[in-house]
Amino acid sequence: MAETVWSTDTGEAVYRSRDPVRNLRLRVHLQRITSSNFLHYQPAAELGKDLIDLATFRPQPTASGHRPEEDEEEEIVIGWQEKLFSQFEVDLYQNETACQSPLDYQYRQEILKLENSGGKKNRRIFTYTDSDRYTNLEEHCQRMTTAASEVPSFLVERMANVRRRRQDRRGMEGGILKSRIVTWEPSEEFVRNNHVINTPLQTMHIMADLGPYKKLGYKKYEHVLCTLKVDSNGVITVKPDFTGLKGPYRIETEGEKQELWKYTIDNVSPHAQPEEEERERRVFKDLYGRHKEYLSSLVGTDFEMTVPGALRLFVNGEVVSAQGYEYDNLYVHFFVELPTAHWSSPAFQQLSGVTQTCTTKSLAMDKVAHFSYPFTFEAFFLHEDESSDALPEWPVLYCEVLSLDFWQRYRVEGYGAVVLPATPGSHTLTVSTWRPVELGTVAELRRFFIGGSLELEDLSYGERLSRFGLRTETTGTVTFRLHCLQQSRAFMESSSLQKRMRSVLDRLEGFSQQSSIHNVLEAFRRARRRMQEARESLPQDLVSPSGTLVS
Repeated sequence: MAETVWSTDTGEAVYRSRDPVRNLRLRVHLQRITSSNFLHYQPAAELGKDLIDLATFRPQPTASGHRPEEDEEEEIVIGWQEKLFSQFEVDLYQNETACQSPLDYQYRQEILKLENSGGKKNRRIFTYTDSDRYTNLEEHCQRMTTAASEVPSFLVERMANVRRRRQDRRGMEGGILKSRIVTWEPSEEFVRNNHVINTPLQTMHIMADLGPYKKLGYKKYEHVLCTLKVDSNGVITVKPDFTGLKGPYRIETEGEKQELWKYTIDNVSPHAQPEEEERERRVFKDLYGRHKEYLSSLVGTDFEMTVPGALRLFVNGEVVSAQGYEYDNLYVHFFVELPTAHWSSPAFQQLSGVTQTCTTKSLAMDKVAHFSYPFTFEAFFLHEDESSDALPEWPVLYCEVLSLDFWQRYRVEGYGAVVLPATPGSHTLTVSTWRPVELGTVAELRRFFIGGSLELEDLSYGERLSRFGLRTETTGTVTFRLHCLQQSRAFMESSSLQKRMRSVLDRLEGFSQQSSIHNVLEAFRRARRRMQEARESLPQDLVSPSGTLVS
């Protein structure tokens, strides 16, 4: 006889089904293997050999000379929330004085009908439904991991004590709320207790009475074979999982007469008939069609298209943070400047904004102000003269960082500008800022005590916020996150207008190259300016008239 391969994975499995749970059917097969009292050691027949033979005898005979086979094995098909009475419940509810609730009287009537019709069909396998007063104690002390030294957390203990059952309670009109909707000053205990999730569930336990022969009906012999939980979303939790191709599960009873039982759990729910599947498919098709019509009514039937030869630019941006500034309580004023040629925006479009005042937070060696301020705008680019070889200008984002203290003194912390990305997608831009400074200590004292400093009347000074002609100081940086979308008929592969718009897009690619060259030249200008400032700070006797250092 081949050795039985047992299934040791008794963890729960989760399934999701759109089919009504009332169609669920389980086949449970329970079989008694052997008893430890029937296993004894018999010495070897040959002397001089330290061998021990293991002899397995048949089950002990009963008073009539044999033990009935139906007591050794049982198989039954159980439906969802189907009540199968145990021998303990049959003996209990036959006594009318033991009935206390309407459910007890209902069970009593059902048991009396079963007795009149020949008795219940099940012997050892029975069920506890969602209506029964039963809770598996193993659920209260279950472990979350397989670690031997695991200590249950507070949340695990609280969740184990929650009885998650469906309660069909109808609210009364005009009733008064017994609990406050908002707790303005929650205590620590209140916060910890309200983290417990209490999702309504329906529970069912498939049990087995593993008591000795003719001694059924004792609570101490009851064992849980399977636990089923179903919520309103169609999620079915089975513990342990269906047997399937795995080996059977085993149960070893405790006590003097230890017995070994094996059982299997299989899903035998009936398959839907072809006509039922076709009917369900038509229902879902009709449902999806109505939902599509509803969404179309919200969006509209006409898809808004751009005019031929135009490019529509959508920008969903965010002022992420600012760091590296001298004072605290920062806010950012920003606006987008559209080039006068070929660019336009809707009349209702707002191209500027001001963030909230934000307190800085120490991060590594810098003080960072996290704004997370969103903004959005759209613009149109219309290229009418295709014969022109000039590269198209792109919108520029200008920003001004200011600080505001407790005494309502504001200071300009820096100016910055960046060209919006010419390619669609997500972009993270870091804008370096600077501010104009005055010579002497009086200006710095005035800035410290009464606030205020030199300001620019026009943030787009010098077309690109030029620092030439000003004595400036480099300050911090502002981080922008931009999500750019572009819409144009030129992106349609089968459009006849693609050739007309292709020249514009080609120029945009050239514009991105021009932007890269511009950044390189700007870096050279900054390096040259720093060298000039360094030479000005040196004593005059160390610098020659040509501007080089004297060796």
